[in-house]
Amino acid sequence: MKAIILNLTAWSVLPIMDGMAKHLSTEMHFLEVVWARYFFMVLISFPLIFVFFRKYLTWPDNIFLQFSRSIFLFLSTILFFYSISVISMAKALTLSFVAPIIVTILSALLLKEKVGFHRWCAVVVGFFGALIVIQPGFITINLAALAGLGTGISYAFYIISTRRLTSFDNPYLTLIFTGIFGAIIISFIVPFYWTTPNINQWLLMIAIAAVGTFGHFCLILSLNYAEASKLAPLGYFEIINNILIGYYFFGDFPNKWLWLGLFFIISSGVYISLRENRKNLNLAK
Repeated sequence: MKAIILNLTAWSVLPIMDGMAKHLSTEMHFLEVVWARYFFMVLISFPLIFVFFRKYLTWPDNIFLQFSRSIFLFLSTILFFYSISVISMAKALTLSFVAPIIVTILSALLLKEKVGFHRWCAVVVGFFGALIVIQPGFITINLAALAGLGTGISYAFYIISTRRLTSFDNPYLTLIFTGIFGAIIISFIVPFYWTTPNINQWLLMIAIAAVGTFGHFCLILSLNYAEASKLAPLGYFEIINNILIGYYFFGDFPNKWLWLGLFFIISSGVYISLRENRKNLNLAK
């Protein structure tokens, strides 16, 4: 029960970070928002890890894999923040939900995992859902929609690298290095797009990192009580707050095509997660 509460808490608060990021993106370049997300994340998360999990602060066993994983998450963040700066939060998040589908494909190609007929069917259904959301041939496909898809693809590579990394380093150390790598990279880029924030913008920038850090901290804690595959379907709970925030603050409400595409994508993702749970259960017997 603890795992479920912590996991749902994380997916409840993370859309708040997205909403603040979308608002700030109307006032400054989205890369400046990404910088705030990473820079203040390091300032907030490092003391937390130092106080509660100090024994885990060691040099990573696989620094290359840590760096690769951080790059994938960094790309995912940039693409998603750009996407929500142009299109609705609900549409961007729906497109990013292709991640479990891409993970299934990558698991077969990169990890040589056996993917059966049913899971491949789920992949096809999810892809069909993504096509419904984008509506190629009916509307002009813009860069923001492609960035939403790119978010899911980048996040899928992040998940795959995280799977590999679990056999090397602990999740608390991984959280620290994720923030550090992202902060260093974006700090070299953001000066070219920098505009000096006012006091309210500074507070929002810090709040984005604080909410994001709290959300990811809850995700990490939830994984102490349950396996990732069992908690994976709960990630779709994020769309509820995402839609509410998008509608209340930005006047964005999903149209019928987005609802239909969301149904196909979530159905395929949940089915893949259930198959993963069943496979893990069979292996445990």
